[in-house]
Amino acid sequence: MFAVFRDLIRYNLEFTIGLVLVGIVAIFAALSFFSPVDPTLIYMAIPDQPPSAQYWFGTNSRGQDLFWHLSAAFRNSLMFGITVAVLSRIISITVGLAAGYLGGWVDRILMFINDIFVAVPIFPILVLFYFVLRNNMDSFTMALILACFGWPFDARLIRSVALGLKHREFTRHAVFAGMSTRKVLLEEHLPYVMPIVFSTFMNNMLWSIGMEVTLAVLGFTNINNPTIGTVLYWANSHSAMVVGTWWWIVIPVILIVITFLGLFLLAVSMNEYIDPRSRLRRMGA
Repeated sequence: MFAVFRDLIRYNLEFTIGLVLVGIVAIFAALSFFSPVDPTLIYMAIPDQPPSAQYWFGTNSRGQDLFWHLSAAFRNSLMFGITVAVLSRIISITVGLAAGYLGGWVDRILMFINDIFVAVPIFPILVLFYFVLRNNMDSFTMALILACFGWPFDARLIRSVALGLKHREFTRHAVFAGMSTRKVLLEEHLPYVMPIVFSTFMNNMLWSIGMEVTLAVLGFTNINNPTIGTVLYWANSHSAMVVGTWWWIVIPVILIVITFLGLFLLAVSMNEYIDPRSRLRRMGA
């Protein structure tokens, strides 16, 4: 994997730009650990102050310093996206590799379940979960629910790769050497699908953060927990653009665009790396 990252940084400008953009947002989010105030508290600063030397991003109508509040919000949203992506990657890798390698009735059952999750409408179910679990709907619970719906498309993609790996010579040698199915999947097949896993990881983060923002703006989450979506929810509730506190909307939107653009460039560059012809063309071969 280190060789893959080295080649991407060396030959792929989009990957480098995406890495820089995501790195900037990640550093900004990490600053929340050094915040001098609790980001969940309100009226800790003078409300509706524009950006200045004292308040770099200004303050909102709830008396919160937007710099530290947004730092905590992006930390929570990034952690939410990473949690969803990691959990759904575990499911998609397990289902995809097992279905492709084992085949037969195992493949049919797993793909039948996969197709059910593909057909299920996600957004109405998330809204239903909110009304059922309203008092217990924290970020981790929502991440678990989203992870259960974020794996089927990627599992089918991994399965298609595993079907080809199943008949390769190194797989036959591993079986003849007495390797168990678990070792074949983890030691022989998993490294071949890691570029796909990384690419889908970025796409899944984009999807999960986008879903969180959508649900939070509509008020279907814990609105007192600082996230990207709840920042926009409170800005909309206080009519930020109407009363003139434009920085409450503009600054979060700019940071959101930087985040999404960075993740998108990472996913696109990894997709290009997976294609041997595109990779060789980038390297000048």
